[in-house]
Amino acid sequence: LPLCRDSQLCIKDLHFDEVPVRIYLPRVPSAGNRRGVIFFHGGCGMFGSIRSYERICRNIARKADSVVVSVGYRLSPEYKYPTQTLDCLTATEHFLKTAGNYGVDAARVIVCGDSAGGTFAATVCQELVKRRDLPKIRAQVLIYPFLQALNFNLPSHQQNAFTAFLSRERTVRFILKYLNKDCSMKEAVLAGSHVPESMNLKYRKWINPDLIPEIFKPGYKPPLPSSFLPEVHEETKELLKTRLSPLIAEDAVVCCLPDTCLITCQHDVLRDDGLLYKKRLEDNNVKVNWYHVDDGFH
Repeated sequence: LPLCRDSQLCIKDLHFDEVPVRIYLPRVPSAGNRRGVIFFHGGCGMFGSIRSYERICRNIARKADSVVVSVGYRLSPEYKYPTQTLDCLTATEHFLKTAGNYGVDAARVIVCGDSAGGTFAATVCQELVKRRDLPKIRAQVLIYPFLQALNFNLPSHQQNAFTAFLSRERTVRFILKYLNKDCSMKEAVLAGSHVPESMNLKYRKWINPDLIPEIFKPGYKPPLPSSFLPEVHEETKELLKTRLSPLIAEDAVVCCLPDTCLITCQHDVLRDDGLLYKKRLEDNNVKVNWYHVDDGFH
């Protein structure tokens, strides 16, 4: 939707510390400060925009009677990784510091994102755990997020390998393009050859098909072992860090995360990322509201 007058919302284009944002403020006066929602759009860090998520953000602002901030983070490959995550973090920090200027209660700020936007939301929450100079995020809403790049052979990867929009192969190709890496490494990453055995052993307690409920595993076949390729590992080390794989954050970080709403879809290669993160959060006594769309897809 083009930016135009809205009878229920006051819509402004601003910059939060040089990061472009669009803010949606309900016109009806409120007795007190409202909830704030910071929204990060999807698109693998390469696509999407404030404008393409206009309708969604308007609906959130209207139906939740909340002030919504849609973040126009800069896109790869023009702006190299991790510019996207850092822009999201910068905008969030600014909003937490200035929430009162927009009629928002800084103790009631939620971060929200879909797909890669869900990755950014999860990462921002983890980064802010360390901060004592800012109000705490009240909750995170993760909509079919990408959460790990170690294992592309989980049940959901196999079951939805050829799904039209986001296939297993396309997922890895998008990630490599996002990082501005050679896509010829795609098959090696799909096979898991980018992960050292020591790392596989370390994170098996968190990324393991045995942790997926049986109802989600019909037809699953354990993959054949793959050979570690040091040259691929060297080129793709960023995949194995928490900014791209927030699922592997340490318990000391996860236990401090805010209440979480997690949405997964049955016909989505990323489904099991969400299921595994749900378990990690719950194991660390984080409150999780999980909504699974049985007929949903990415």
